[in-house]
Amino acid sequence: MIYEIAVLPVHKERTEAFKQAFAAVAPLLTRAKGYGGHLLSPGIETPERFNLIVRWASLEDHTPGFEVSEDHRIFMLGLEEYFSEEPTVYHIEGGTF
Repeated sequence: MIYEIAVLPVHKERTEAFKQAFAAVAPLLTRAKGYGGHLLSPGIETPERFNLIVRWASLEDHTPGFEVSEDHRIFMLGLEEYFSEEPTVYHIEGGTF
């Protein structure tokens, strides 16, 4: 089991609009091969920094899989206007929680 962890810095004044935009594009993520669930949550101390954790069956399902897809391109187009800086993405391996 692989977890993608993405830190998504959002303009402070746009956090509510970002949540709505994410909900609109989330179906593109959830239909990806190897997708196993996700959690999107703002930080407690930094509510403008959202943490996205996505469970993937394998690293290849996320990258190159989803990341090179047309769904990913549209997913990012729906969110990029809300980012205050470039998101940070990394992966960890572990069991289900």
